[in-house]
Amino acid sequence: MRFLFASDSFKGSLSSARAAELLREAALEAFPQVQTHMLEVADGGEGTVAAVVAATGGTMRAVRVRGPLGQPVEAAYGLLDGNRAVIEMAAASGLPLVPAAERNPLKTSTFGTGELILDALGQGVRDISLAIGGSATNDGGMGCMRALGARFLDAQGRGLEGRGTDLGQVSDIDISGMDARLAGASFHVMCDVDNPLVGPRGATRVFGMQKGATPEMLDALEAGMQSYSAVLERTFPSFDPMASGMGAAGGLGAAASAFLQAEALPGVQCVLDLVGFDQLLEGCDLCVTGEGHADAQSAHGKVISGIAARCKAAGVPCVAVVGGMDASAQELLDLGITAIVPTIPDMCAIDDAMKHAERNYRLAAQRLFSLLALGRSFTGPEHQPEN
Repeated sequence: MRFLFASDSFKGSLSSARAAELLREAALEAFPQVQTHMLEVADGGEGTVAAVVAATGGTMRAVRVRGPLGQPVEAAYGLLDGNRAVIEMAAASGLPLVPAAERNPLKTSTFGTGELILDALGQGVRDISLAIGGSATNDGGMGCMRALGARFLDAQGRGLEGRGTDLGQVSDIDISGMDARLAGASFHVMCDVDNPLVGPRGATRVFGMQKGATPEMLDALEAGMQSYSAVLERTFPSFDPMASGMGAAGGLGAAASAFLQAEALPGVQCVLDLVGFDQLLEGCDLCVTGEGHADAQSAHGKVISGIAARCKAAGVPCVAVVGGMDASAQELLDLGITAIVPTIPDMCAIDDAMKHAERNYRLAAQRLFSLLALGRSFTGPEHQPEN
């Protein structure tokens, strides 16, 4: 038999790699001769670069760049074979890089993310996957594009820095000075939200407050984004600000689409392609996935749903071992999940569940494989694993 283990991390308690190790230990107790493969996965958000690099044997490269407020930060991205790279914008422009008291999307910029792209181009990379979750910014991607050579001009022709406060001042965009190497590179944006650039579901209204915006700031930022959006449409006739994902990362999704002709992909699907999931699934008898909490959101763009769909297409049973779940998680059973196994054995406080996450996960894994062994015992001796 062959089992494939590919869980998301259990945020704050178990890494993707540790979950796979616990599954392997439990599987070997029940089936000593089983072959197992452990795979780190993510959905395009936090941990994506680490998961892809670990799964593909890539290397991490650290670079000194500008943080969201212009301060120097050390950010790392992944170099993969085939002149490919995977970059998390949060490494250079993420919310955790800004102290809570200083969070203000009028002042933050994605400039550092552009610096990471430039460095990758300098390493000979020609295929870049950009994970754009967890941003501290609402600059419409101006900072990133300015690092790549674009100029954002006000009505008097003066260059703007490319922060949130500059959105409404953009009158013209000059792309003549953009790095020539961009033309020879392809870009893929990993995005797990479908918000447009502007409007009630746009970048500002939905995500602005979590980045430190006050109600007054939201009004100013939205007005600025509406004005900026109009300039983008004038500059790039095929650009659609209402398209899915344009509002991701404070509008970086829109800039990547307009300036870089980036292909927008669901984060988990992009990750699964990068790590060669379909090839690893071939010949497997079982796949085990999971995440910290299974609910209705799990069925829409998360690791569990992405893996379940591929297992269903390949005809491989897929079990989800999860930290907790609610009734809405049953939607996963229609997507390809064969069974859902929660790790928490009884009612308990969240702090207690986090404290004992590894113990509870190990017990759940043991329950899973002991039940599988029991089921095989009813199929006759000819189907028994060799011991």
